[in-house]
Amino acid sequence: MAERHLADFPDSLLPPPEDATRTGDAPADERLELSLYLKPQPGEAESVAGAQDPRAALAARRHARHRDDIARVRQFAADHSLTVASVEPARRLVKLAGTVAACEAAFGTKLSLYRQGERQFRGRSGMLRLPADLLPIVEAVLGLDDRPAAFAKALRMDDVAAGAGYRPNRIGAFYDFPTGVTGAGQCIAIIELGGGYLDADNAAAFAAMDLPLPEIVAVPIDGATNAPGHSTAADEEVALDLQVAGGVAPGARLAVYFAPASFAGFVDAVSAAIHDPAHAPGALSISWGVNETAWSAAARQAMDSALEDAAKLRVSVFVAAGDNLATNGKTDGALHVQYPASSPWAIGCGGTAITTDGARITAETVWSDTGNGEGTGGGISTLYPVPDFQQAANPPVQMQTRQPGRGVPDVAGDAAQPSGYVIVLNGVTKTIGGTSAVAPLWAGLAALINERAPAPLGFFLPTLYAEPGLLRPITEGDNKPKGTELGYVAGPGWNPCTGLGVPKGQALFERFTKTNS
Repeated sequence: MAERHLADFPDSLLPPPEDATRTGDAPADERLELSLYLKPQPGEAESVAGAQDPRAALAARRHARHRDDIARVRQFAADHSLTVASVEPARRLVKLAGTVAACEAAFGTKLSLYRQGERQFRGRSGMLRLPADLLPIVEAVLGLDDRPAAFAKALRMDDVAAGAGYRPNRIGAFYDFPTGVTGAGQCIAIIELGGGYLDADNAAAFAAMDLPLPEIVAVPIDGATNAPGHSTAADEEVALDLQVAGGVAPGARLAVYFAPASFAGFVDAVSAAIHDPAHAPGALSISWGVNETAWSAAARQAMDSALEDAAKLRVSVFVAAGDNLATNGKTDGALHVQYPASSPWAIGCGGTAITTDGARITAETVWSDTGNGEGTGGGISTLYPVPDFQQAANPPVQMQTRQPGRGVPDVAGDAAQPSGYVIVLNGVTKTIGGTSAVAPLWAGLAALINERAPAPLGFFLPTLYAEPGLLRPITEGDNKPKGTELGYVAGPGWNPCTGLGVPKGQALFERFTKTNS
């Protein structure tokens, strides 16, 4: 083995797993597969959006730009008894495989087993170490630690009154989604970190909406598959995502990327969907998340790079902003926003509560069910500065740090359980709410627009912030947990509860089918 000086990799720093008990060492002979992401190089994605096949153009450019980087990683693997399982230059991804013992030696870490309730996982703490010549080119090493990196956000009503909630296509109609289009020729990517779906449930749900069953394709990532029956919460999330996205855009293909609920699985799934040449999605829905501070800097950078790729490839990424108010369910007395909704390359989706007369929305406020500790997430990031597109909206400073930051969410939609989404799961009709319904709702709208638009919507937040009249602002309500002042109040303009507001479907359709400028 060649001697190579090891250096600390500061961005890999992770604390010990929270609320978990260490139960022992990870077995030395257990085999792992790791995702090593290379740092993007300046200019490597320039002008690809105008190419006939932008994904192929980006893949070719990165294949050339990262040839030497990949060669260095191959040598590193050979020096440390690791094998190169695959290389995908378009994603800047090299998959490495080896035993726990080999991985610990290669990256200067110690892997342990932890238990958290019913869940057992592998974890680490502290920084990884890398050879000095790799440090400048490696963005992240993921897969050593497989602690849960995100959780499903669907909220079920266990005591639903007869007739409560609405079928997803009805909610689309409430928001004046365009008619005469179905999303034909489009693909919506849906990220799932667990659970699965039953064909019979989807058939029943779409029959109840009097809609054709969309084409649904399961895409396995990192060994995960469509696996219903193991987790009710995850299965509910999958059913909600599919039936909402398909309910408003039944002509679109739904590509469901199933991955493990780890940092590696999450990033790998998003990266795979964005760069997928087979399905080429134009919109991506993510209903999973966790507090932004739970991620290492390196893992966030890898996710942010994937989301930035989405913007360059004109893929719109909609992400749930969370369902536990401005604290995101934490009891540490601090405000937290949810990631990846807080990424400056994501379109964060907050929640509202609607009242209707059966034909139209008659009132709409911030979704806040403080008695249950539930309601829309939202607030100001402590990790990301205010992005350029959001400057004119003048987000308030973070209440506790008094520092400016990226404001979450950007847009909103119905999320309250009493006015929630009627779906079918395991043959049973039930009503589900949460901001996890808002992400696929907006992704479905994007597919409807993309069917007629001269170019895919892509990252269209700069236009929305410049033309806020394309949305209807929500000015009443707050996202403060009961008995506290930890949160924000809605009002005119952008606010940290519902962003710019809820969709004016037809207005958005007309704006973007005329021009994407």
